[in-house]
Amino acid sequence: DLRALQHYVTAGDEYKNLHPDTLILDVTHSNLKQRHIEIRFDKHTTISTLRDKVYQQTGTPPHFQHLQFHSSPTLNSAPLWEIPPEMDSTRMLGYYSLSHGMTCYCIDLDPHSGSKNGGYEDTSLVKKYRMTDEEYDSRQGTLRDWGRKQKETDPTFTLARHAKEHREMNEAQRQGKLGLELPKGFEYDEQGKVIRVQPDEDENVNDENNAAVGNVEFGPETVAGIALQMRCEARPGTRRGTVAFVGEVPELGSGGHWVGVIFDEPVGKTDGTTKTGKTYFQAPGPGYGGFLRGKNVEVGDFPERDIMDELDDSDEDDEL
Repeated sequence: DLRALQHYVTAGDEYKNLHPDTLILDVTHSNLKQRHIEIRFDKHTTISTLRDKVYQQTGTPPHFQHLQFHSSPTLNSAPLWEIPPEMDSTRMLGYYSLSHGMTCYCIDLDPHSGSKNGGYEDTSLVKKYRMTDEEYDSRQGTLRDWGRKQKETDPTFTLARHAKEHREMNEAQRQGKLGLELPKGFEYDEQGKVIRVQPDEDENVNDENNAAVGNVEFGPETVAGIALQMRCEARPGTRRGTVAFVGEVPELGSGGHWVGVIFDEPVGKTDGTTKTGKTYFQAPGPGYGGFLRGKNVEVGDFPERDIMDELDDSDEDDEL
């Protein structure tokens, strides 16, 4: 066969740098598909030691091993040697005149062997434990149970927020170890540990003022002249569509006025519903809608165009 031919052709090059007393054998097993390839032995190794090695690799105890030595890895010819369990195990491998690349085949004689019928390899025989949602919900000390207890003390608690804060703390601690400036919202305590600090009231006021400025920046005048059902062209790119909404969307960006557009092709970022779940208009499918600032929408005579027209992609914050 091809495997035996390969061993014959490459043996001179493959094993030329080995010590004369070294012997390379493959080890296979009657109950296992797995092959232990190119295991190194010393020619002075006794059959007893070989049996111990086979036991480590396959789990078959030495007194249940019927060993065969084959010249071919496919075992398609009669064995060169047979060594049943009761035979003398003090002889060394060198006695059998074995060559590199031969196969030591172990026949498992144990009638109660754990490896029979795929016992060690067939994962489909392993009974998988499955827990119902009700069983998991009733258990104490689980992640779900811990989340419920956290929610009892803090109604705003969510696992997603906890995970986000945990990542932020790990990053702050990492920067602290590197001697870098801590991210905003973190500082060192008296013991030198990195802790999270609550924002000052002044910062909250500034955030509110910034939001108010945003509302002023994107007031009704920014969408003046834009009305429902008008055809339009949106930037970035030259995406065309129909105006489906004009008005305030407080949950987007810094609030203010937005224009909802249903595009002719799926070149948008939404279907008319914000991440909070509120629907402002209904696009025919995901990616067919977009919320844009008025400055990025030009209304006029913009008939539907060919989908193959080039579009200019961008990651600007003026579209959500």
